[in-house]
Amino acid sequence: MERIAVYPGTFDPLTLGHFDLLQRSATLFDKVIVVVAGVSVKATGMFDLHARMAMIRETVDEACMTNVDIDRLDCLLVDYCRRRKVGVVVRGLRVYSDFEYEFQMALTNRKLAAEIETLFMMPNENYSYVTASTIREIARYGGDTSSFVPRPVQKYIDAHLRSQPEQHARAGGGVGNTGAFDR
Repeated sequence: MERIAVYPGTFDPLTLGHFDLLQRSATLFDKVIVVVAGVSVKATGMFDLHARMAMIRETVDEACMTNVDIDRLDCLLVDYCRRRKVGVVVRGLRVYSDFEYEFQMALTNRKLAAEIETLFMMPNENYSYVTASTIREIARYGGDTSSFVPRPVQKYIDAHLRSQPEQHARAGGGVGNTGAFDR
């Protein structure tokens, strides 16, 4: 039987921390499906669903990861897993503060679908502080995000900044100007 896992998230944008977990998951499972949430309760993002899926696909293709698929998540995660016959959900834990939220989600998913397990993984410590919201804020203020995201994602960020320069501040200090930190 094929061992399949899903790796869900908004990935707005995909960070090196996300990609680290994806690469390591792809060595543990026969197939990993990155499911990209179409709608989120998180703060307004930088990219629409199609752009996020495309940048993940380009990153996966560049890394020659043949056992990774990308799909849209537009229902409950447990319903998606049941429909695709997936028994494992991969979730990242960067820092201790992530645990409470992730633990609540895992227990809720277990209550809804006891047959689906949640596997918590920590990213490489070099990426443990990197969040997608931090990347968005750095980009908004004209900072260099290239050391935080895969090369294909950086191309999307650069194109976004060129296409909408009026939406991006150029003044201010470091990260934290807006306080818009989410996962």
